[in-house]
Amino acid sequence: MKRKIIITYNSYDRSIRTAKILRTKLISAGFEVLEKPDPEAELFIAIGGDGSFLKTLHDYDFPEVPIIGINTGHLGFFQEIMPPQIDNFIDAYINKRYTIQEIHPIEALICTRTSCVELQAINEFVVKGDKSRTIHLNLSVNTNFIECFSGDGVILSTPTGSTAYNYSSGGSIVDPSLKLIQVTPLSPINTNAYRSFTSSIILPSDAIVKISPEYRFEDSLVFVTDGIEHRYDQIVDLTFQTSTINIKLLRLGGYEFWSKVTEKFL
Repeated sequence: MKRKIIITYNSYDRSIRTAKILRTKLISAGFEVLEKPDPEAELFIAIGGDGSFLKTLHDYDFPEVPIIGINTGHLGFFQEIMPPQIDNFIDAYINKRYTIQEIHPIEALICTRTSCVELQAINEFVVKGDKSRTIHLNLSVNTNFIECFSGDGVILSTPTGSTAYNYSSGGSIVDPSLKLIQVTPLSPINTNAYRSFTSSIILPSDAIVKISPEYRFEDSLVFVTDGIEHRYDQIVDLTFQTSTINIKLLRLGGYEFWSKVTEKFL
């Protein structure tokens, strides 16, 4: 029986061309190439940018098998491979010259006055107002009240997501080998009237973070999951914690996080 690999790609010309080349080379190497879910598949390959990589994980409900990316986008922080490196990748994969990096998403329980919804995020959750007004959020950690935050909103990021929206908002870059949750304020207000933390808060991976909106002008929040917006009316509270889901990123030999940071950001 042939070994099965699933490939996904976005609609950009470069991604389509790369997918065609990859398919041909994988078939020549003896693999069966699929573009739909299959329980017997042993690997996902996502072609595109970071957004396409995250979309693949969400669309396929966080697959249990390893996943690797080929970068045809811009930054390509998740992606391990550039299109000219496809031959090297296939050879390394066949000869098992790779490691598996395990990461855990953040899990959110969103409760309104009528129901609760559970979501997962690889990079981050963002909580902000539905309109361009200051929002007020009561923040607690492990049932201990921390503050009433006032500002544009907050980001709750994983170590993997620390280099994304979190970093551009003044949060810290975190080595993905660490297990933690980072809470980063967006345009916090720190005056005599409103007192808010102005830097990110680092919490252990077993922390439970609860946010309760303090509505003043409207009863709706924008809730962003890895860049995808959701709107919920009459939210009572939001609970965040490290997910039990285990995502396996396939890393080729020689991968090192801080070298990647230097390459992409400096």
